Amino acid sequence: MSGRSLKIALAVSVALNLFALAGGVAFAVSWARVDERVADLRRTARHGPFREVIAQLQPEVRRDVRARMRAAALAARPDFEAARAARAQAVQAASQPRMDAARVQALLDQSRTAEMRGRARLEGEAIAMLEKLDVEDRKVLSGLLMRRGPRSGPRTPDTGRNAAPRPPEPDGPDGPG
Repeated sequence: MSGRSLKIALAVSVALNLFALAGGVAFAVSWARVDERVADLRRTARHGPFREVIAQLQPEVRRDVRARMRAAALAARPDFEAARAARAQAVQAASQPRMDAARVQALLDQSRTAEMRGRARLEGEAIAMLEKLDVEDRKVLSGLLMRRGPRSGPRTPDTGRNAAPRPPEPDGPDGPG
């Protein structure tokens, strides 16, 4: 091999090694992020917002709140199970070769109604419980009335394909202009 072809082979080898190294670093970083996200999800499941909120209460109030909310959740469970079952049936019906749009819509309506019934039970019990607490405890627990799904954090604006357009940023020190 000539000196020129050795230099080209060396350059190609270095480029490939750098590419492989960058791929390995990217993999390691993404792996660490996935591990961190999984740990966050596990931590949230055990120490979610509800647990953090009631931890601020006095022990006797905490026990009462936990017992009442558990009872309300158990009472609402059939409604949420019915909602999930109806939604699963709607998905099944929608994936059939000959879809019956009216049936799918009826199942989705049924699911939504059952979910709202369950939410109404939970919210009604939360309101009844809040009514019996003093002002400080009510301030702590009033966040329970926020509408959130299981294990979710605070709501963030929709950034998906169907998201509403964002308003223009005002001109200012950090804005355009």
